[in-house]
Amino acid sequence: MKNVQKNAPLVVLLLLCTTVLMAQYTGEHSEHQTATSGLDMTKIFGLLELPFLLVCVFYSFRTAGALKGGIFGKGMTYLAWGFLVMAVGHLAMQVHHIFGFDIFTDTLGEIGGNIAWFVALIITWGLSAFGFYKIYKVSKKG
Repeated sequence: MKNVQKNAPLVVLLLLCTTVLMAQYTGEHSEHQTATSGLDMTKIFGLLELPFLLVCVFYSFRTAGALKGGIFGKGMTYLAWGFLVMAVGHLAMQVHHIFGFDIFTDTLGEIGGNIAWFVALIITWGLSAFGFYKIYKVSKKG
């Protein structure tokens, strides 16, 4: 685990360098591409978002675990769950953007998909707000 923590900045730097190289490689050709003809820069940036989401979710749960309960730990746990729901939503957006498959609408219908998306947003922001509230509340005590 310590190797992962030490190498995290290197992985981020590698992803950013890869993005720049891909941008230069696809830059001249991207204006002729349509939304369904391979990877353009928007899709590449969308794919590169996913590792950052995973790192954020991973470390949010690790931080919550390291705090071992208490009000700070409980607050961070709510934040971590909010980040996880947000990450699933961003993954669904990237699947829709890249493959044209809207997980919510295509499985639940137009109305059901919109309701599911709205509920996911409420859960994400509700968990995050509640987590921040817990942390804020204990910080005012001390």
